[in-house]
Amino acid sequence: MAGVAYTIFDTMMGRCGIAWGLGGILAVQLAESREIDTRRRLLQQCPDARETRPPVGIELAIEGISSILRSAHWDFSDVRLDLDGLPAFDCRVYEVLREIPRGDTATHAEIAKRAGSPGALHAVGHAIRSNPFAVIVPCHRALPVAGDTSGTCANGGALTRRRLLAVEGALATSGPSLFDVLLSAAPRQADR
Repeated sequence: MAGVAYTIFDTMMGRCGIAWGLGGILAVQLAESREIDTRRRLLQQCPDARETRPPVGIELAIEGISSILRSAHWDFSDVRLDLDGLPAFDCRVYEVLREIPRGDTATHAEIAKRAGSPGALHAVGHAIRSNPFAVIVPCHRALPVAGDTSGTCANGGALTRRRLLAVEGALATSGPSLFDVLLSAAPRQADR
């Protein structure tokens, strides 16, 4: 893949990564426990990518990802994704996911129906687990069944899903999230 580039950037959750090419964004990697692991996972998706400074459009996407991870709202509707080489059904699922409003969720069955294949629950689950565009394509808003925040979404897992849903207000009625509990238990500056 000629012309593929990537960068690693700081967020509230840690160092994340993004890769892009001429057709748009190819992948977003949420922070792993170590930066080297974030970089390795991103390069597994885009092995020919070379690290470089991002152009303006990618900088705006990075700003949006960082904003989402610190609980702010961001509209990714103008962000161009490179869908070349992805299965057509997965692309339809990603389109449906991008239409789910912040603070809302949809079940795999609802997503399958909106993607034009009401019986394709397993295929929806596979598309969600394979989502290369974490946060921009909000797979965290897709739930196996209503209210079930377990299970894996792309490169983040159940804990990341719950945190993102909590910061968006989708879990407002279910009590504090693990993230909220951890924040309240963290030593405050005055306590040090």
